[in-house]
Amino acid sequence: NLLSIVTIMADNKRFYRSHNKCIAGVCGGVADYFGWDPTIVRLIYLLATFTTGFAGIPIYILLWIFVPLERYRNY
Repeated sequence: NLLSIVTIMADNKRFYRSHNKCIAGVCGGVADYFGWDPTIVRLIYLLATFTTGFAGIPIYILLWIFVPLERYRNY
């Protein structure tokens, strides 16, 4: 939906790795950014990784390296 994309851009959100993490917080960060459930993002990531010949692994590692960890916040 174009309206939701414009709204996200207007909020000036930043993509960070989350402290809600299993490995490095990349999937948790994606979930926080889009307002989704982290478990769903992790399941989608696993499905995509297995169906693309494990292409998700180097992408995850690159995001782990280049995306900053978010500062702690009060939940």
